[in-house]
Amino acid sequence: MPRTTSSKSHSVKATPLALSELHIYLDALEKEHQSLLKQIKRKRTELKNFVEKMRSLATEIFHRASPKLQQMTDIDREIHALFDEIFTKRKLGKQSLKNIKLVYRNLQLAGVISPKIETKLEDTELDELFENLRQDVDFEEESAESHDQHRARQPEWGDNSATRKDESRKIRQTFLKLAEIFHPDKVTDSETQMYHTEIMKEINKAYQEGDLARLLEIEKQHELGEAIDNNSEDDLTRRCKTLEQQNQILKNQYEDLKRELRQAKHTPEGAMVKDHRKAAKAGMDSISYMLDEIEAQMNIVTEIRDFVKDFKEQKITIQDFLNGPGILHDLNQEIMADILEQMLSELHGVGRF
Repeated sequence: MPRTTSSKSHSVKATPLALSELHIYLDALEKEHQSLLKQIKRKRTELKNFVEKMRSLATEIFHRASPKLQQMTDIDREIHALFDEIFTKRKLGKQSLKNIKLVYRNLQLAGVISPKIETKLEDTELDELFENLRQDVDFEEESAESHDQHRARQPEWGDNSATRKDESRKIRQTFLKLAEIFHPDKVTDSETQMYHTEIMKEINKAYQEGDLARLLEIEKQHELGEAIDNNSEDDLTRRCKTLEQQNQILKNQYEDLKRELRQAKHTPEGAMVKDHRKAAKAGMDSISYMLDEIEAQMNIVTEIRDFVKDFKEQKITIQDFLNGPGILHDLNQEIMADILEQMLSELHGVGRF
């Protein structure tokens, strides 16, 4: 017994300092690894829940708003048809025709009715349009230049491409390792085959999504981690290197998830979710509020439709028509445009889900 004790004591004293440092470093890497897996799982769940909320809210809006949207579409078509009749059937002077075309165009540019500029414009009107287009092009060129300057400050694409290529290789290695173990063809028992088939579905899904965290979760769940000798410097070094690489990929994956969530929140649908939650906290139904806005806008468009119809039927003079319907004078045009822009951005997003 004394010899055994002496041997153990001698073994501890003989442990090199480098080995102790590797143990400490490996422990730190393992803790970081587990922390990253938990963070990714939470962020993945947060992103999934947010996207599901976007879809469910968009679906609810679509069902509740569809009748009103259909009415808006019908009224919009009526207005276009009325103007078509005015241009083709009414006898108008050159200046009157020009002024009416401008009214028609402005209603479209303001977003009151849908864009459908098919009327022939005079040279002076075309000059105005070309000037607006030129200003838009200048703005886009400035934006492009600003974008190029921003891109110049970013890391070179080659470096990023090399990093992603390395990540893909590591993910593929993990995938192949798991596929080798869980491929249904590797077993003959029918029950085990079914079990492996379900696991392979998860493995394939994770691989297709580049989800290293999920692959590692599957590996850990089935206790497939690499066995190492804690007294082997080579084993510890190899394990540390593997964890370093995996942790870096996991950090990138976590940042990607954060970016996806951030981008989702900045979409019109994401803004709807944010507004809906704020309204819910205040005890309000944001969808009902939006439907009220649509109803108010529909009343405006309906009055415009009736106004154009009265002019087509010669119930009002050209001068009265050019003065516009009373409802437009009672509204601040900038506020109305903002309401329209917000409403259209919210409703157009519904079709993407």
